[in-house]
Amino acid sequence: MDLKEVMAVNLRRIRHGMKLTQEELAHRTGVSVRHIGKIERATVSASVTVLGQLSEGLGVDPCELLARPR
Repeated sequence: MDLKEVMAVNLRRIRHGMKLTQEELAHRTGVSVRHIGKIERATVSASVTVLGQLSEGLGVDPCELLARPR
């Protein structure tokens, strides 16, 4: 699993755990719904800036979005 896929899985898991829709996350972060969807499908890589926006919007450390599953 490459890092893009790891982030996709973690982002989706954390977002679902918080019971947020992609639209709600987009509103919190300023990242478009379409871009969030592409990140969650692992079709694009998130920039460091977007990683920061997503982690801040979710209230998690950026490392949580990049941690490989155990």
